[in-house]
Amino acid sequence: MNSNHCFKTPPTVVYGKSKWMFLILISAISLSFFLVSCGKEKKVEAENLINVAVVPAETKTIQNYIATTGTLNADEEVTVSSEVDGIVKIIRAREGFPVAAGAVMAEINAVDYLLDTKRSEAALKQAEANMANVKAEYQRKESLFKEELITKQQFDDLSMRVALAEADVSRAKAALETSRERLARTRIYAPMSGLVKERRISVGDYVRNSSPLFQLIKVDSLKLNFTVGEKDTAALKTGQKVIFTVDSFPERTFEGSVSMLYPHVEERTRTLQAEALVPNPGHLLKPGLFARVTIQTDAPRDALVAPSNALLYDGNIIRVFIAEGDIARERVVKVGIPYGESVEIVEGLKQGEQIVVVGQSNLTEGVKLNVAR
Repeated sequence: MNSNHCFKTPPTVVYGKSKWMFLILISAISLSFFLVSCGKEKKVEAENLINVAVVPAETKTIQNYIATTGTLNADEEVTVSSEVDGIVKIIRAREGFPVAAGAVMAEINAVDYLLDTKRSEAALKQAEANMANVKAEYQRKESLFKEELITKQQFDDLSMRVALAEADVSRAKAALETSRERLARTRIYAPMSGLVKERRISVGDYVRNSSPLFQLIKVDSLKLNFTVGEKDTAALKTGQKVIFTVDSFPERTFEGSVSMLYPHVEERTRTLQAEALVPNPGHLLKPGLFARVTIQTDAPRDALVAPSNALLYDGNIIRVFIAEGDIARERVVKVGIPYGESVEIVEGLKQGEQIVVVGQSNLTEGVKLNVAR
């Protein structure tokens, strides 16, 4: 009995201790898993907050406009040509410099034309002297005809000589005027005030009638030529304000007004050509410059706007996200005209709502946000 009792007692004691150690180990493991699980849940919960930046929807003064491109051209451009034949004697106009209307730009050797004028003057004097003699004879014989001392045929012949003498004088005067005009045309005058764009002659060149000598441009005002799409033609009218920039002066804006609309739409490009008149004091702008053009088509008005980069496009649907506290809310919006980096919101937003402008592509309705302040 003693031996059996001694045999059974030790296992009972060992079994009890093992049981408690096992329970303690299980509890410790469970607690570890619980703590790890809680940590993970907290970490997951923190990771579900999406970082975003917002700006408020606000009302601004905007104006409808048409955006296009164009080219600046001289208001007027003329080719100054020779009106007589001859050798170029003097050139007074210089390329790139201004000339006034009526100023002498060049002179052609006038010797031959001066001599021709003198011959015409002499011919006129001779014709006038001949006419004076014939008229004196006519006056003497007129009284004789009245007294029937000469025949009617003799008097009629004398009358014919007077008429011929008068015709000779008229021809001589016309020839003299032509000679003087040709002499005057040996001086080449500027037909308008402007700048000499190009000189095509040198001293000593022989030029003929109609030979081009200079290219003259008027730049006190310029023409801005541009085109607009077919859908914008109804909004374009003469007198509308035009604002444009050029690469030469990127920080400046220039203004003009629509002065002419072409009468037809170009069939190949489906565009309408138009022209604006641009003042150019100081000749700051140059013909040939490329211009980025904005035509204001109506009066300024107040409108709710949102940043263009906040818009999300899904086919024909345009959405934005706003932050209601720390919750994302989706809004389907209807947009109007763009205005710089903003766009008009016609429907879907209210003044002051916080529009998500950074991180919106990762959002869905109802997700929690971490809004940057």
